[in-house]
Amino acid sequence: MTGDIYHIVNRGVGKGNILNDDKDSLRFVNDLYRFNNKEFPLSIRNKSESFFVDPPKQNKIVEILKWALMPNHYHLLLMEIVDGGAIEFVKRLGNGYTKYFNIKHKRSGYLFQNSAKIIRTEDLPHFLYLPFYIDSNPIKLIEPNWKESGIKNINTVMSFLVSYDLSSYKDYKNIKNFSFVINKELFYETFNTNGRRYENEFKDWLGNYVQPATSDLPR
Repeated sequence: MTGDIYHIVNRGVGKGNILNDDKDSLRFVNDLYRFNNKEFPLSIRNKSESFFVDPPKQNKIVEILKWALMPNHYHLLLMEIVDGGAIEFVKRLGNGYTKYFNIKHKRSGYLFQNSAKIIRTEDLPHFLYLPFYIDSNPIKLIEPNWKESGIKNINTVMSFLVSYDLSSYKDYKNIKNFSFVINKELFYETFNTNGRRYENEFKDWLGNYVQPATSDLPR
Protein backbone atom coordinates (compact mmCIF):
# COMPACT_ATOMS: atom_id res chain seq x y z
CA MET A 1 0.00 0.00 0.00
CA THR A 2 1.03 3.61 -0.47
CA GLY A 3 3.57 4.57 2.19
CA ASP A 4 4.65 1.01 2.95
CA ILE A 5 8.39 0.32 2.92
CA TYR A 6 9.84 -2.88 1.47
CA HIS A 7 13.20 -4.59 1.56
CA ILE A 8 13.70 -6.42 -1.73
CA VAL A 9 16.43 -8.88 -2.62
CA ASN A 10 17.07 -11.27 -5.47
CA ARG A 11 20.12 -13.20 -6.61
CA GLY A 12 21.29 -14.97 -9.71
CA VAL A 13 20.21 -18.54 -10.50
CA GLY A 14 22.50 -20.94 -8.70
CA LYS A 15 24.14 -17.89 -7.09
CA GLY A 16 25.58 -17.07 -10.51
CA ASN A 17 26.56 -13.57 -11.56
CA ILE A 18 24.02 -11.04 -12.77
CA LEU A 19 26.81 -8.67 -13.85
CA ASN A 20 29.54 -9.59 -16.31
CA ASP A 21 31.03 -6.16 -17.04
CA ASP A 22 30.68 -2.42 -16.49
CA LYS A 23 28.02 -2.12 -19.20
CA ASP A 24 25.83 -4.57 -17.30
CA SER A 25 26.26 -2.52 -14.13
CA LEU A 26 25.28 0.71 -15.87
CA ARG A 27 22.31 -0.97 -17.50
CA PHE A 28 21.02 -2.24 -14.14
CA VAL A 29 21.27 1.23 -12.60
CA ASN A 30 19.67 2.64 -15.74
CA ASP A 31 16.79 0.19 -15.26
CA LEU A 32 16.35 1.22 -11.61
CA TYR A 33 15.44 4.62 -12.99
CA ARG A 34 13.59 3.95 -16.21
CA PHE A 35 11.28 1.20 -14.89
CA ASN A 36 10.19 3.45 -12.02
CA ASN A 37 7.58 5.19 -14.11
CA LYS A 38 3.82 4.82 -14.51
CA GLU A 39 4.04 5.03 -18.29
CA PHE A 40 6.36 2.03 -18.41
CA PRO A 41 9.16 2.24 -19.38
CA LEU A 42 11.13 5.43 -19.94
CA SER A 43 12.96 5.14 -23.23
CA ILE A 44 16.73 5.01 -23.48
CA ARG A 45 17.67 7.88 -25.74
CA ASN A 46 21.12 6.42 -26.21
CA LYS A 47 23.05 3.53 -24.75
CA SER A 48 26.00 5.48 -23.37
CA GLU A 49 26.68 6.90 -19.93
CA SER A 50 25.27 10.24 -21.07
CA PHE A 51 21.80 8.92 -20.14
CA PHE A 52 22.81 9.56 -16.53
CA VAL A 53 23.74 13.18 -17.16
CA ASP A 54 20.24 14.32 -18.09
CA PRO A 55 17.71 11.55 -17.29
CA PRO A 56 14.13 12.00 -18.52
CA LYS A 57 11.47 13.06 -16.02
CA GLN A 58 9.72 10.27 -14.11
CA ASN A 59 6.17 9.66 -12.95
CA LYS A 60 7.21 7.34 -10.12
CA ILE A 61 5.51 4.28 -8.69
CA VAL A 62 8.04 3.86 -5.85
CA GLU A 63 10.66 5.92 -4.07
CA ILE A 64 14.06 4.22 -3.88
CA LEU A 65 15.62 4.96 -0.50
CA LYS A 66 18.65 2.65 -0.61
CA TRP A 67 20.13 0.20 -3.08
CA ALA A 68 23.20 -1.99 -3.42
CA LEU A 69 24.22 -4.04 -6.43
CA MET A 70 26.60 -6.96 -6.05
CA PRO A 71 28.04 -9.32 -8.68
CA ASN A 72 25.37 -11.96 -8.04
CA HIS A 73 22.52 -10.18 -6.22
CA TYR A 74 20.90 -6.86 -5.36
CA HIS A 75 19.17 -5.17 -2.44
CA LEU A 76 16.59 -2.39 -2.56
CA LEU A 77 14.80 -0.38 0.10
CA LEU A 78 11.64 1.09 -1.44
CA MET A 79 8.68 3.15 -0.35
CA GLU A 80 5.51 2.46 -2.32
CA ILE A 81 3.83 5.61 -3.65
CA VAL A 82 1.31 3.81 -5.85
CA ASP A 83 -0.62 0.83 -4.52
CA GLY A 84 1.05 -2.31 -5.85
CA GLY A 85 4.01 -0.26 -7.05
CA ALA A 86 6.69 -2.32 -5.32
CA ILE A 87 5.63 -5.62 -6.87
CA GLU A 88 5.15 -4.01 -10.28
CA PHE A 89 8.54 -2.29 -10.16
CA VAL A 90 10.42 -5.43 -9.16
CA LYS A 91 8.65 -7.46 -11.86
CA ARG A 92 9.58 -4.90 -14.52
CA LEU A 93 13.17 -4.73 -13.27
CA GLY A 94 13.62 -8.50 -13.29
CA ASN A 95 12.01 -9.09 -16.66
CA GLY A 96 13.57 -6.09 -18.37
CA TYR A 97 17.10 -6.65 -17.13
CA THR A 98 16.93 -10.39 -17.85
CA LYS A 99 15.88 -9.69 -21.44
CA TYR A 100 18.79 -7.28 -21.88
CA PHE A 101 21.28 -9.68 -20.24
CA ASN A 102 20.18 -12.71 -22.27
CA ILE A 103 20.40 -10.86 -25.59
CA LYS A 104 23.76 -9.28 -24.78
CA HIS A 105 25.37 -12.48 -23.50
CA LYS A 106 23.64 -14.85 -25.95
CA ARG A 107 21.91 -16.93 -23.32
CA SER A 108 18.32 -17.90 -22.53
CA GLY A 109 16.20 -18.76 -19.53
CA TYR A 110 15.97 -17.34 -16.04
CA LEU A 111 18.64 -15.01 -14.70
CA PHE A 112 17.27 -14.59 -11.16
CA GLN A 113 16.27 -17.21 -8.62
CA ASN A 114 12.50 -17.66 -8.69
CA SER A 115 10.76 -14.43 -7.67
CA ALA A 116 12.34 -11.66 -5.61
CA LYS A 117 11.85 -11.58 -1.85
CA ILE A 118 9.62 -8.61 -1.10
CA ILE A 119 9.49 -8.02 2.66
CA ARG A 120 7.30 -5.36 4.27
CA THR A 121 9.84 -3.84 6.61
CA GLU A 122 7.68 -2.25 9.29
CA ASP A 123 6.84 -5.77 10.46
CA LEU A 124 10.51 -6.58 11.08
CA PRO A 125 12.18 -6.09 14.48
CA HIS A 126 15.36 -4.90 12.74
CA PHE A 127 13.56 -2.26 10.63
CA LEU A 128 15.82 0.58 11.79
CA TYR A 129 18.95 -1.39 10.90
CA LEU A 130 17.98 -2.28 7.33
CA PRO A 131 19.72 0.75 5.79
CA PHE A 132 22.93 -0.27 7.60
CA TYR A 133 22.56 -3.81 6.31
CA ILE A 134 22.11 -2.67 2.71
CA ASP A 135 24.96 -0.15 2.85
CA SER A 136 27.29 -2.75 4.39
CA ASN A 137 26.63 -5.41 1.76
CA PRO A 138 29.67 -4.60 -0.45
CA ILE A 139 32.05 -5.11 2.50
CA LYS A 140 31.93 -8.83 1.71
CA LEU A 141 33.98 -8.09 -1.40
CA ILE A 142 37.02 -7.13 0.70
CA GLU A 143 36.29 -8.85 4.03
CA PRO A 144 34.18 -11.94 3.24
CA ASN A 145 33.93 -13.05 6.90
CA TRP A 146 33.48 -9.70 8.60
CA LYS A 147 30.13 -10.65 10.12
CA GLU A 148 31.63 -13.68 11.81
CA SER A 149 35.05 -12.24 12.73
CA GLY A 150 34.45 -8.51 12.96
CA ILE A 151 35.89 -5.73 10.84
CA LYS A 152 39.69 -5.59 10.80
CA ASN A 153 40.03 -1.91 9.96
CA ILE A 154 36.99 0.34 10.07
CA ASN A 155 38.73 3.18 8.19
CA THR A 156 39.67 0.85 5.32
CA VAL A 157 36.09 -0.39 5.13
CA MET A 158 34.59 3.10 5.13
CA SER A 159 37.00 4.19 2.39
CA PHE A 160 36.04 1.17 0.32
CA LEU A 161 32.31 1.88 0.66
CA VAL A 162 32.85 5.46 -0.50
CA SER A 163 34.75 4.18 -3.53
CA TYR A 164 32.16 1.52 -4.43
CA ASP A 165 30.05 2.85 -7.30
CA LEU A 166 27.24 0.30 -7.31
CA SER A 167 25.27 1.42 -4.28
CA SER A 168 23.50 4.50 -2.97
CA TYR A 169 26.05 4.98 -0.16
CA LYS A 170 28.29 7.20 -2.24
CA ASP A 171 25.44 9.62 -2.99
CA TYR A 172 24.54 9.81 0.70
CA LYS A 173 28.13 10.93 1.27
CA ASN A 174 27.41 13.76 -1.21
CA ILE A 175 29.73 12.28 -3.82
CA LYS A 176 27.78 12.53 -7.06
CA ASN A 177 27.22 9.07 -8.47
CA PHE A 178 23.63 8.11 -9.37
CA SER A 179 21.80 10.57 -7.15
CA PHE A 180 18.82 10.77 -9.51
CA VAL A 181 17.84 7.19 -8.58
CA ILE A 182 17.20 7.85 -4.87
CA ASN A 183 15.21 10.18 -2.63
CA LYS A 184 17.65 11.19 0.12
CA GLU A 185 15.34 13.70 1.78
CA LEU A 186 12.56 11.13 2.14
CA PHE A 187 15.01 8.61 3.60
CA TYR A 188 16.21 11.04 6.27
CA GLU A 189 12.63 12.01 7.10
CA THR A 190 11.39 8.42 7.26
CA PHE A 191 14.24 7.21 9.49
CA ASN A 192 14.34 10.42 11.55
CA THR A 193 18.03 11.04 10.92
CA ASN A 194 20.47 13.20 8.99
CA GLY A 195 23.75 12.65 7.19
CA ARG A 196 26.10 13.10 10.14
CA ARG A 197 23.96 11.14 12.61
CA TYR A 198 23.44 8.31 10.17
CA GLU A 199 27.18 8.06 9.44
CA ASN A 200 28.05 7.91 13.15
CA GLU A 201 25.40 5.30 13.88
CA PHE A 202 26.44 3.25 10.84
CA LYS A 203 30.09 3.17 11.93
CA ASP A 204 29.05 2.22 15.46
CA TRP A 205 26.83 -0.58 14.11
CA LEU A 206 29.68 -1.91 11.96
CA GLY A 207 32.19 -1.78 14.80
CA ASN A 208 29.89 -3.55 17.23
CA TYR A 209 28.11 -5.88 14.84
CA VAL A 210 26.76 -9.05 16.40
CA GLN A 211 25.34 -11.61 14.00
CA PRO A 212 21.84 -12.59 15.17
CA ALA A 213 21.07 -16.24 15.82
CA THR A 214 18.11 -16.01 13.43
CA SER A 215 17.26 -13.32 10.94
CA ASP A 216 14.87 -12.52 8.15
CA LEU A 217 17.73 -10.84 6.33
CA PRO A 218 19.01 -12.91 3.41
CA ARG A 219 22.70 -13.74 3.56
